[in-house]
Amino acid sequence: MLADRGDDADCFRAALTERGSTPCIPPKANRKVPISHDTGLYRQRHRIEDMSGKLKDWRRIHARYDRCAHTSMSAICIAATLLSWRNQCALSLGQYQPFGPASPG
Repeated sequence: MLADRGDDADCFRAALTERGSTPCIPPKANRKVPISHDTGLYRQRHRIEDMSGKLKDWRRIHARYDRCAHTSMSAICIAATLLSWRNQCALSLGQYQPFGPASPG
């Protein structure tokens, strides 16, 4: 389970381990005994944050128009599929240039 520093509490960590989940939470600065965490896994947390930010661009999801949980989850799945498809199309068409514009010649 990836979580932010604000979720660093012994009771929360204990509840996660009881459920069979391994917490990946960096320790707070004021913790007396620091607890180790997987820094490589925690660095990938931005992908989750970025995707939730992109999903909130969809007004239907952001405003929570759907009252039924099943309908709301369906809207989230459709939006996530379209976002993923759009990214794949941009990659296949060569529109994505991670290192800036291509040099001529």
